[in-house]
Amino acid sequence: MSHEPNWRIPVGMLILLAGLSVYAMLIARYMPGLIGGWHVVFQTVIYLVLGLIWLLPLKRFLIWMESGRRS
Repeated sequence: MSHEPNWRIPVGMLILLAGLSVYAMLIARYMPGLIGGWHVVFQTVIYLVLGLIWLLPLKRFLIWMESGRRS
């Protein structure tokens, strides 16, 4: 972790917040219509998976924010 400020951290945070907002709006808009009639247990599993799936690219994104490297 660098101790010098760089432009990637604030820009990365804005990109992360914007991306998560778009992702959340898409999920909130389209998923209830697709799985709204399913049993509540299945809906819970789907929403848990969708709530965690955004974490998959996060490691590489955080590395880029801190160091500028892609991996």
